[in-house]
Amino acid sequence: MIKKCKIFIIGPGYPLRGGLATFDELFCKSLCDEGHDAQIISYSLQYPNFLFPGSTQFDTSGIAPKGLKIHTLINSVNPFNWLKTARFIRREKPDFLVVRFWIPFMGPALGTICRLLNKKQTKVIAITDNVIPHEKRIGDTAFTRYFIKSCQGFVTMSKAVMADLNTFTATPYKKFLLHPLYTAFGEKLDKLEARKKLNISLTDKTVLFFGLIRQYKGLDLLLEAMADARIKAMNIKLLVAGEFYEDKKAYTDIIEKHNLQNNIVLYDAFIANEEVKTYFSAADLLALPYKHATQSGVTQVAFHFEKPTIVTNVGGLSEIIPDKVCGYVVDSNPTAIADAMIDYFENSREAAMTAAMHEEKKKYDWSIFSNHIVNLYQEIVK
Repeated sequence: MIKKCKIFIIGPGYPLRGGLATFDELFCKSLCDEGHDAQIISYSLQYPNFLFPGSTQFDTSGIAPKGLKIHTLINSVNPFNWLKTARFIRREKPDFLVVRFWIPFMGPALGTICRLLNKKQTKVIAITDNVIPHEKRIGDTAFTRYFIKSCQGFVTMSKAVMADLNTFTATPYKKFLLHPLYTAFGEKLDKLEARKKLNISLTDKTVLFFGLIRQYKGLDLLLEAMADARIKAMNIKLLVAGEFYEDKKAYTDIIEKHNLQNNIVLYDAFIANEEVKTYFSAADLLALPYKHATQSGVTQVAFHFEKPTIVTNVGGLSEIIPDKVCGYVVDSNPTAIADAMIDYFENSREAAMTAAMHEEKKKYDWSIFSNHIVNLYQEIVK
């Protein structure tokens, strides 16, 4: 029988926006549903503005998640605040912390907070989204090592990240767990209704690229695939929905170079949680043409909406999408991406792949993930 615990999740939460915050809120709710006392300790300052490439770090909807305790405490650059946060945690006496670690920049703050706790009283489990970052900077290795040495247990959501983690720690208290579903975006809409909202014809063959746009995510490869003569002949449309976190011109230049203006529908903005279902419901197929990756939460949005997905064979993406079953696993080049799109539409794969996703997504239930985390804690304290 699993002992009921008091658990603090250290990571982004409302009013911060984005996939990490949504994950933490769903995770917290799942733990509470299992009978635990789970709370989130979030950030009063996550990134200094000069380090943040987007328009805002905050959710502007004003819709806070119901029934969750979220403490807005951590200032990522203020050491005095780290002392204050650690005192708060010691006073509250949780059984253990679950700390989200996704970028080395957070290593000093999170590593110091964890070091200031009584390790006999409060254990620390890290969910390491990334150990070696996508975009490298001076100090990454030192900051990562500093944080990892403050933890007793670890969870990764891709085997690639587990391999990276193994270069930093030999602890036996490590688990590879499947990334649960993103279920916070509501149920899918009728395709016609969704397309009316986005001014897309019901007859258009539509591929979706979704999420923050950064160089490693390979939107340029997808645009080059859209320039393939076979794709143009089939009149396939690409729906790009996401905020540019780098110079947009590199992408608009490709569109202009190949005269793709009539085949690209561009929504250049952060997509709020309540709007996500519209984009996924409007699309026939999702494409994640990453050049390198660990895992991607977007695949778990795709499973929630049962949207077949093209992924490139990098990082842990091929672990999530079974090739030729729920989508395609292809090489990171425009021809391979175009080949997958053509096969999907020419051979009417949508119905079979959608049905396969419906079955496959059952293994991504939140209760499975939450119980594994608590079991890991119990292994540590034996």
